[in-house]
Amino acid sequence: MIAILILAAGRAARMRGGDKLLEEVDGAPCLTLLCNRALASGAEVFAVIPDGDHPRATALPALVHPVPAPDADLGMAHSIRAGIAALPPGTEAAMILPGDMPEIETADMQAMIAAFSTTPSQILQAATQDGAPGHPILFASTLFPEFETLTGDTGARRVIEAHRADWTLFPLPGQRARQDLDTPEDWAAWRASQSREP
Repeated sequence: MIAILILAAGRAARMRGGDKLLEEVDGAPCLTLLCNRALASGAEVFAVIPDGDHPRATALPALVHPVPAPDADLGMAHSIRAGIAALPPGTEAAMILPGDMPEIETADMQAMIAAFSTTPSQILQAATQDGAPGHPILFASTLFPEFETLTGDTGARRVIEAHRADWTLFPLPGQRARQDLDTPEDWAAWRASQSREP
């Protein structure tokens, strides 16, 4: 089984009181939209949230497994650690996807999962069409023990750096692999760009 791990436990401090993961996209909270796209890929989906009482918990579709991460304020690495620890035995790989990337589509996830099954690499990282690394990132289960010691806000960068020989980039269309929305200005600019598209 390949799991998709959606990171949704961060404070979203740069939103100045708003919650970027509850911003509406296509009539639903961004987090709900991403979870539904992940479920449509056929993978098991886990969402790391601050705790079960957080408003984000109500945005999770019923088939998504919630994973509380009470220490998520210490950095993204702690969210990833909580998510990896919650995966069931037999999980072959985990796709890590931040919850603020509304341009990532079901087809992107499916294409990466299919490519991962045929690549000898232990890490498959999405990239922009011009080759800049981004998200989501697939990690083989053989690397899961290395997540247990991650700390801070650098995410899984240390694991990637330690395994460059087993790392492959997977280009996605446009800039979607790096299109995360952290501030009200980011959201306004993104919505404006969407309204201009045919």
